[in-house]
Amino acid sequence: MSLEAVLDKIDANLPEATERLFDLLRIKSISTDPAYAADCAKAADWLAAELSALGFDAAARATPGHPMVVGHAGGSGRHLLFYGHYDVQPVDPLDLWHRDPFDPAIEDTPKGKVIRGRGASDDKGQLMTFIEACRAWKAVHGTLPGRLTVLLEGEEESGSPSLAPFLKDHADELAADLVLVCDTGLFDDRSPAIEMMLRGILALEIVIRGADRDLHSGLYGGPAINPIRVLTRILSDLHDDDGRITLPGFYDDVDELPDDVRAQWQRLNFNHERFLEAVGLSVPAGEQDRTPLEMVWSRPTLDVNGIAGGYAGAGFKTVLPAEARAKLSFRLVSRQDSRKIEEAFRAYVASQLPADCTAEITTAVAAPAAVNDLSDPAFELARAALAEEWQLPASYTGSGGSIPVVSLFKSILGLDSLMVGFGRNSDQIHSPNEKYDVESFHKGMRSWARILHALHA
Repeated sequence: MSLEAVLDKIDANLPEATERLFDLLRIKSISTDPAYAADCAKAADWLAAELSALGFDAAARATPGHPMVVGHAGGSGRHLLFYGHYDVQPVDPLDLWHRDPFDPAIEDTPKGKVIRGRGASDDKGQLMTFIEACRAWKAVHGTLPGRLTVLLEGEEESGSPSLAPFLKDHADELAADLVLVCDTGLFDDRSPAIEMMLRGILALEIVIRGADRDLHSGLYGGPAINPIRVLTRILSDLHDDDGRITLPGFYDDVDELPDDVRAQWQRLNFNHERFLEAVGLSVPAGEQDRTPLEMVWSRPTLDVNGIAGGYAGAGFKTVLPAEARAKLSFRLVSRQDSRKIEEAFRAYVASQLPADCTAEITTAVAAPAAVNDLSDPAFELARAALAEEWQLPASYTGSGGSIPVVSLFKSILGLDSLMVGFGRNSDQIHSPNEKYDVESFHKGMRSWARILHALHA
């Protein structure tokens, strides 16, 4: 199979590919706002038609929310399932945009040409790199590159409420060997990356209650328990002086990084000092035997995200509050189980409660970490293909955040995900003036062509 001919076709067709992306970017597929439901359906139909024109057996599938787009193409070799999402974030505040967010255009910037518009990077431009790579392949070879299934979601930006039920209901149809996800980015402006791990999350709210009403501190201060004092003691004892989390068993299911991956991370162009200096800090506060990059990508955390109780307005109100509350989030890694962590937290709180106090703990979000099996040869083949295109080594990286769909592919379909993306930190996703570099779009198409070639050679 001639890879060079496919790459040449991608180069020649870049203007037409950009216009097709513009057509998709003009559709106001804001999933979180019911006023744009028809636009989401329009985007799904547009994508289904594009896939059908390329030879996929494709259609927009109804869900209780916005449609899923599913396309199948027969062929030999590994069965690859490509995932992307066509929905976008709201554009507010509109007055901060330099142009209509749904009137895309190419703009010249000091760092090169960019595609400006809502969804340009997250995720319409990214998913179209894969579709356009398939288009070029079909034009050269007359067939699509192997056995492919495409799944495009319309609710990623609004929590993906329909995705898990859809995966469960269509597990046989969506069975594959590997998932390809294009919703990530380069490590820096030039270095390609494959995200090998994503942290999970457990978000809790704790409420400590004491007296049956707020009390006057002059009358009750001393003998009456203060829920704020109880809560702050509970929270402060969750970390030791070295930044480690003190919950019993918290680290039991945390795996160490493979030596070769740690070595890759040490070679990355990541300035640990500048990372904190950029936000006005200087001293890492987490586990003292870990680098900031390890802390963010591969180590679990516990943070207090908000705390409230009593009176915090202007002036003073000398009150002993009846309750105090805090919101906490755990970032989970490796094999950590959110249920086990929550049980440990509940037991810890119960052990710290004094007489006359009660605690109520509620769970807001729970999602496991995702760690891909790098022993699959596909990962090294893709890494070599990316390095060839970008002329820089491609590294395995982690993510401090969570992409719940990757965990769902693992838990429901039993599939690892090859996470490759071409976004840059400067893309301003979710913000006004979102952009996607023309180079990212162009080299993204070429990168997928190389990866598909490598996986089917």
